[in-house]
Amino acid sequence: MTGISSRGNHICFGKYALQALEPAWITSRQIEAGRRAMIRKARRGGKIWIRIFPDKVVTARSAETRMGSGKGSPKYWVAVVKPGRILYEIRGVSKEIARKALSLVASKMPIRTKFIISK
Repeated sequence: MTGISSRGNHICFGKYALQALEPAWITSRQIEAGRRAMIRKARRGGKIWIRIFPDKVVTARSAETRMGSGKGSPKYWVAVVKPGRILYEIRGVSKEIARKALSLVASKMPIRTKFIISK
């Protein structure tokens, strides 16, 4: 993947956000793990937005299969993320709680991220 994110690179809903700094495929399991960590840290305070959606399917063939006979079965779903893309947003909590919650989410992600605040 080349280039930077041209859409989804501004904070739209929340006050604090987590921004991607590297390109990657983020799986639906990683997105869900980040969401659970963020909700657990926020403790029902505030509102959370997930700005990425896994809409690309990754298929795989079973081992020791001969060539031909079509494409493999769907293995998992990924969201294609480019640098600059906003991954998660949060509003309604203090800056310290938001920073801690988003740092937990960042530890679940396979890429480097940055905590940003809306102007």
